[in-house]
Formats: sequence, structure tokens, C-alpha cells
Amino acid sequence: MKILLIAGGWSSERDVSLSGARNIDAALRALGHAVTFLDPLHSFDSLTAEARRHDFAFLNLHGSPGEDGLIQAILDAAGCPYQGSGPAASFLALNKAAAKQVFRACGLETADWELLVAHPGEAWRPRFGLPAFFKPNNGGSSLGMSLVRQESGLPAALAAAFERDREVLVEPALDGLEVTCAVLGDEALPPILIKPKAGVFFDYESKYVKDAAEEICPAPLPGEILAAVERASLAAHKALGLRGCSRSDFILTGQAPVLLEVNTLPGMTSTSLLPRAAGAVGLDYTALVGRLIELGLSGRE
Repeated sequence: MKILLIAGGWSSERDVSLSGARNIDAALRALGHAVTFLDPLHSFDSLTAEARRHDFAFLNLHGSPGEDGLIQAILDAAGCPYQGSGPAASFLALNKAAAKQVFRACGLETADWELLVAHPGEAWRPRFGLPAFFKPNNGGSSLGMSLVRQESGLPAALAAAFERDREVLVEPALDGLEVTCAVLGDEALPPILIKPKAGVFFDYESKYVKDAAEEICPAPLPGEILAAVERASLAAHKALGLRGCSRSDFILTGQAPVLLEVNTLPGMTSTSLLPRAAGAVGLDYTALVGRLIELGLSGRE
């Protein structure tokens, strides 16, 4: 097939997107496809024309545009199939505060939150107290994210988050193990236990610097906990109307898994979690790319 590989863009996660795209390009060529690379930062205005010339688009975009559904909407209008979720589901999942409303309505356990759409002022304090996490409401890769334990850290945390996004999500810091679980098709892949080696949470360096975090797959946890994580991942995937693949992040507090957020275009770098989980069930990187294409085609026939 003639495949349009779309990566880069203009979000703060551009470098991560381009890093994964190099691996995807190699896998697509190994599968025998003809690949054309398109970076929306430089070629956004040619996207419709290029989409009409290709049989399939493979998206490796993070943040906006890409995970917000804009590129997917253009591809739909051009009649070009692609892997992953459609525009509405992508938009809903990227907006953390909106997604958390859906989770709560569906009975999924998620951390409390406050959404700030403007700087709240010097006297403001989170209603659930500290410690708390501050993060861009529409971002990923933990960019702009801070853990605040004392009130003196509030100004810097707010500034860092608002620098990345006009909306900031604040959540209480929960004590527990960090676990992530991907969905591929209609099945949950083995959960991964995450143990950052240097930082106190799974920050940008822990995610993308080699050996900066211990990522154990399958997670060495009791079977009933693993099953609960897998059920919650599938439930979140369905609640948001996602398709193809997703990856959900959790904190294990000793009770039900607490859902933090869902990623609709999980990372595809050499250190990313989706390829690692797929490998645990016998899908190497190239086979994973092939499976994502199959799901993208079957979901739009």
C-alpha cells in the first residue's frame, strides 16, 4: 500500500513524535509498503491532497494537532483510512477534565480534580489540599507537570503548566504504584509496572531517556489486581468511544485501580510502553505496526 506517515506537528511533544516516526517508517518499509512522510508543521496545507493520493495514513502525533482529532477529521473528509480513534473520541480523550467526567459517569474510579482556565490568583489553594499534581489539561508526555508538596511551590507549578496550556488540571497526589495498560483491538495487553529510578513520578525523562525508569511487563502483581486493571482499561477505552488502540495510566492505592488518563496515540519510540506490552504477547515492533494497520482498515470498511 501507499502509506502516508504523519508525524512531527507543532505541539511541545514534537521531538517524541519524530523519534517514534523513524521506527515506524522502518517497520512500514519492512512490511513492503511505500511510505511518504508528512510533517504538519511544514506541509499542513497539502494534507488533504496527499491523503487522497494514499491508501492509508499512519499517525504518530502527540498533543495538538493529532491527538485532538483535527488530523483525523481531515483524513475522514479526504476518505483516507488511518489507525486509531476518530475525531470526536480523540478530542474527548485528550481533554483530561472532560474524559474524567465520562469516567465518573461510567463508574470508573478516577482521582478528584480541579480545572483552572485562568490563573487563580496568589491566594488560591487546591480544595483537596497538598500534595497535588499540576499538569496541562490537553498535553502529554508529562511536559509541564509538577508535584507540589508545599505552598511555596504553587507559583512555579502554575507557571509551568500555564506555559504549556491555557487550561491546567490539578489532582491530589495519590500514594501507590504506577501501572499502565494498553488496549489493542478489543483486548487488553499485559499491564506494565513503572518504577522511575531518579524522579518521584513518571516524568518526561523517565519516559524517554533509556533506562531512566524500570518498566516491568507483565507487572509482578497479584492476578486479581492485574485483571482489575485490564477491565478498567477496556472500560475506559469503550467509554470514550475509542478504537484501534489506547493506553490507560493508573495509580494502585490498594483499592480499585485509580484511572488517571487515556492516551489515544500511544508512543512508538524504542522505549515506549505500547511496543513493550505488545512484545509480551509475541508481537514485535513490525508486527505491531502491521496489526495497527489491520485494525485501522477493518474499523472503516
